[in-house]
Parts: sequence; C-alpha cells; structure tokens
Amino acid sequence: MTASGKKADGTLSARRDRLGLWGFFLFLALLFITAGLGLGIFLGYEYNLPPIQSLEDYRPDVITSIYSADDSVIGEFAVERRIIVSFEEIPPYLQLAIIAVEDAQFYNHSGLNYYSILRAVVKDTIRRSFPIGKGASTITLQLARMLTGRYEKTWDRKIKDILIAWKIEKRYSKHQILTLYANLHNMGPGIYGVAAAADYYFGKQPKELTLEECALIAGLPRSPGRYNPRRHPREAMARRNLVLDRMADERMISLQLAEETKKKPIVLAPPRRNERDLAPHFVEWVRETLAGRYSTDEIWRRGMRVYTTLDIRMQTAARRALAEGLREFDKRTGWRGPIGNAFADASADAGAYEHPGWRTPLRPGDIVVGLVEEVGGATAAVRIGSYRAEIGAREIAWTGAKAPGAILGAGDLAWFRIVSLDEGTLSAALRLEQQPEVEGALVILENATGKVRALVGGYDFASSEFNRATQAMRQVGSTFKPIVYSAAFEQGLGPESPLLDTPVSFDSSDGRPWSPRNYDGVFKGEITVRQALTESRNVPTVKVASMIGIKNVVVMARRFGLAGPLDPYLPLALGACEATPLEMASAFTVFPNLGNQAQPWFLRRVEDYDRVKREEHEPQVHRVLQPHHAAAMLGVLENVVQNGTARAARGLGRPIGGKTGTTNDFTDAWFVGFTPSLTAAVWVGYDKTRNLGNRQSGSAVALPIWIDCMREILEGTPVERFPEPEVTDQMSDEVSGSAPYERKRIFIEDLP
Repeated sequence: MTASGKKADGTLSARRDRLGLWGFFLFLALLFITAGLGLGIFLGYEYNLPPIQSLEDYRPDVITSIYSADDSVIGEFAVERRIIVSFEEIPPYLQLAIIAVEDAQFYNHSGLNYYSILRAVVKDTIRRSFPIGKGASTITLQLARMLTGRYEKTWDRKIKDILIAWKIEKRYSKHQILTLYANLHNMGPGIYGVAAAADYYFGKQPKELTLEECALIAGLPRSPGRYNPRRHPREAMARRNLVLDRMADERMISLQLAEETKKKPIVLAPPRRNERDLAPHFVEWVRETLAGRYSTDEIWRRGMRVYTTLDIRMQTAARRALAEGLREFDKRTGWRGPIGNAFADASADAGAYEHPGWRTPLRPGDIVVGLVEEVGGATAAVRIGSYRAEIGAREIAWTGAKAPGAILGAGDLAWFRIVSLDEGTLSAALRLEQQPEVEGALVILENATGKVRALVGGYDFASSEFNRATQAMRQVGSTFKPIVYSAAFEQGLGPESPLLDTPVSFDSSDGRPWSPRNYDGVFKGEITVRQALTESRNVPTVKVASMIGIKNVVVMARRFGLAGPLDPYLPLALGACEATPLEMASAFTVFPNLGNQAQPWFLRRVEDYDRVKREEHEPQVHRVLQPHHAAAMLGVLENVVQNGTARAARGLGRPIGGKTGTTNDFTDAWFVGFTPSLTAAVWVGYDKTRNLGNRQSGSAVALPIWIDCMREILEGTPVERFPEPEVTDQMSDEVSGSAPYERKRIFIEDLP
C-alpha cells in the first residue's frame, strides 16, 4: 500500500473514532434525557397519587343499625349494605376461592402478575385493544382501582393503578390486602363485601358458609348483576362451578371434591321480609330524631348503632291487634268490591299474571292479593302465586253475599288471608279480606320509666308514613275527664262527693246559651263523682269544671303533658282539645305511678362505628299529683273497667284502669288504659275527619283493640297489683308553685 493510501486509511479511521465517540455521547445524552423524562413522569404521577396510608383510615359506607330492647335489629339505614369482617372471620374456603378465580399467584407477586400482563398485552395487541386487559388484573390492582374509584381504560389510569398497587404491596401484608378486597367489592343489589353477601344470599355469617356457597360468593365480583343467583341461577351455577374448577386446578381442593360439590344445587335463603315491617313508624321516628342531631352522612354512611326501648314481643302484639281491629271494624262498613281486574286487557293471560306481592315467600296469616281465575255456581277458583284455592259462601260470609259469584268475577283482584298452604299439592285455604280505609294508632309505655315499649303509627306504612301515634293531633273526647276530676280532687272533691246530673245552661262566647247533654240523653239526678266518671256523664263534668274554674283545668292539663292548644272554655271539660296518642298514654301513667309521670323516651344509647358513645338516656320522672289524689283517681278508673264503659276489659282478669273516649259525631274513638306496669293508648278514626258510624264509640271500636293487644302481652305473666299511697305524702312546692294549700269543701248546692 502506498503512503497516500495509508494516510487516507488513517484519516478515515480517525473520523470513525470521532463519530463513534460522538455517537456514544449522543446515546448517553438520550439515555439521560429518557431517564429524566421517565423520572419526571414518575414523580408527576407520584405527586398526583392518593396517599396510600388513607387505606388505614379508609371507611367504606356501612350500615347504621337500629336495635330493640333485646338488641335485635329492627331497622337499618344505608346507602350500601356492608358488614365489615376481619381476616380471621373470612373462612379459608372463601379466601382460597377468591384467590383461585381472581389472582392465583396472589401470594407470589408484588402487586403485578408480569406473565399475565405479557399474555394480555399480546392478546390485546392482536385484537388492537389496550394493554393490561382482561386476565392481567390482580387483587391488588383491583383494590387500587377501588381506592381511587375510577375504572376508565386509559394509559394514564393504568399507570396510576400500577404505581398504587406497588405502594399497597410495600405497605400492607397480603392478609390485609385480601381483607380489604373482601370487604369492599360489590356483590349484588346494594350488597358490598362477603359478609353482607353471605347474609343476603344464604342468611348466614361467613363462618357458616359451605364450600359451594364460598365458591358462589367468590364468583360474584366479576359481574354481580350477571351472576346474581336470585335473578340468573343458571349463570350463577356456571360461574360457581368455574370457581370450583379453578380451585382444583390450583390444588386448593381435590378434583373429586370439586366434582362432588359441582353436583350440589344452589340453595338460597328465602327473600327476607322487610326488616322495618315490624315497627316501620317507630324506625322512621328514630330516623327523624337522629336527623335533627347528626349529619346525613353519619346516619346513612358511617355505621352508627342506635339502641332503643322497643320490646319486640309487645310491638308484635300491638301491630297485630291494631291491624286486626281496623280490619274487623272496616268489614262492618261493608264490602267495597274488588281492587282491580287482571283481564281488563283482552290479551291478558290468567296463567301469566304475577302480582308483586307474590315475590316474597307466602305463609299462613299473610294477607295478599289473589287472582280470581274462575267463578262457578257456589264457588270461585283463586290463585296466589303457585297456589290455588277454592272459596265458597263461608269464606265471604262477612260480606253478606250468598255466593262468591255475587261479588267477584273472573279476573278480579281482591285481598285474601292465607289460612293454610299445602306445599305438596300447591293448594291453599283462603278467606276474603279488604284493606281498611279507617286508620288508627297504638302506643305502649312502661309506667315506671316512660320507655316506649311499642308504637304503631297506622295500618300500613307503605301506604302512609304519617305517624299517627306521635303526629296526629285528634280530639280526645271523654279521655280528658280524669284530668278535670284530678284538678277537682286538689280543690277538695273526692270519689264519693255528690254531684247533680240535671239540665243546665251556660253562657257561651257567641251569646247563645250552651246546654251540655249526656251520651244517652238521660239525666240521673244526684250521683257521685265515681258514678259520673264510671258512666262518663257529661253534664256533671261540665258543672265541676265551671265550679273549680276552667283555667285550673287548663293548668292541670299542662301538668299532665298536653302541649296542644287548650281554649279556656267549658267545652274543654268534655275533651274539646287535641292531643296525640303518645301524649295521652303519657298523661295516664300519672295514675298507676301514684302521681309521678315519666317522660316518654325511646333512645337508650347511640354509638358511632368505633363504639364511641354519642349519647345515652335515662328515665326522667317528675311529680304531677299528690299520691293520695292519684290513688283516688286510680280507684275510680278501675271502676270504669269493673262497672263502666270499659267493662269488656274485665275478661282479662287483671287489675286494670282506664277511660274510653268518643268525640262529637263519632269521629274519634279512644281508649287509654293501664295495668300496674304498662299504659297503652288506642285511637281509631279517619285521617280526613268523618263519622265512624252510629254509636261507634271508644268502647265499641278502640277498647277491643286494647284488649286483644294486652291479652297477648299479659299471657303467661304474673298478676300484679297497683301500689298503695303513703298517707303522709304531699304535693311538692315544685308542682303546686306554693306552700301546701288548705283544702276546701265543694258542696252540691254550689253547682249551677
């Protein structure tokens, strides 16, 4: 090679060296730039990520539970129905089932399953879809998405999910991650977490679940709607069996056990009747009270525990007695006809008709809508759900009709009571009913403490949420008379004091004379206070109110707790004022308590989710009457039951006192009665004031309901006696407002 050739080669080599050096530096520059950009992007995402420590304080929406006196759940408030459980409370089969179907390598990766991601990327690239698609998600990634609450399929979202998953894995143990996942995931309609799912679908606690039940629950998170066993049993069965296969593939269970379990049917708990059915008006009263003290978020999302005074046995008796009493009264007003016709549409198919009320499991005693499929000469065929019945004249006797065909036709819809059901033949025995138009309320208080033991605010909460026990201000009629005579006892009158039941007239505010009359239109001449109250005589009561001063009657009514308007005119003595059943029940506790009144209350204790006590209550008792005055009135009111307008209650064979009440034109019917330990008030009437019917008085309408309720409550309990007063007891200055007064004698001649 020539010298010039060697020189050219050297020049070319030097040039290559320089280019290589520059290329190396360029590569380093690009590497640093890329790393910087990557770090910047990472820091940017890191800055915008939610703090992972928030998982430690994370509070998912949980149920606020309302408890009865024996701590049974009687109501719930929740946006999401969720029951939180610990890792130890999740049964092993359920843990394994979740891992098998959602993330088989859960215990072997640090948040990401790289093999699954690679497989999903290849598959989704071929399909021109997004990376990290189906099959690549881990339990930790799903938890990351639940933490942020965002599920859109974007690169930005995926990167953030990955970073969050890494942070979760670094901070929390696998047990903690699995527990969070099990508590947070949606499992069905408003159902969140495995414990709520176990309760909703199987009526069990998690620890009671079988293998097949665990597999079904584990399969729900993928698509709670599609795999809901109540709505899509076939899809749910296929999903459950897939979970069992995955458990066998992962050697969590044997193949033989998986195959045996797959043959088992899905056995669900019957759909529950609404938990608020027992005491819906009471539970709503609780909610309204809480709403005045706590935020909506606390009540509906933060899982408060609210302990009440409600007695389930008494509430059951009260609810049944009021419903039966209103129905029996309504039947006396006559049959109003069917509620509709399923065949109004000519294309309707009798066999295809399904009433919404049939979705809840039927049982004897239920009153549900039935479909009249066919009417014969003396009978009619009725279908309720899958059950069929034949009814005749006996089943409709209360209507006065001689045969079903006289009042019912094919396709008619009417209310029927289920007397019995035969599962084998799918036959039923039914009796015709109708929903009452009349309304009512019943409230029971514990005398010594004022605890609300039972409260029924109306016939049907679904039709009307109006609480007639606490909100309905109705004229009280003759139930007001014991308050009048209590005021008179303080002025010197006693049970045996003489009164005149004779015609009398008083000047009224409009200048026209007012002449009160007795219920029976008869005047009996000279009678005693005991007789006047026992027989509920109006004229002597008005004379007593006039004599002692109607303003003194108003003062006494306020002491008894009546808060409504009390016009200081003589008709007030006959109950021309309004009060709620709760107020009247509370007022009458004064007599069996020998002058003491315990304020009605229903919240024992309220706790937050962490069981921190927010409020707690105790009885509040105050003196209203001197014991000997209260005892005197107690004796008179016992006589009302033994010999007066409430004598039907004698059949209970217990010491009982009380007073019936009926308003003008028979628009309101009352009975307020008491035993030594309980006081109960019953009101019956129409929401829009109208006549109940001729001579439909408190003793005819309200008293039978009271008797039925108390008979069920008192059955099997020991007989109690009313207390005796101490002779030395006197009214305190706090009640009278002055020093003990000098009793004055009221003579019969002083009466108008």
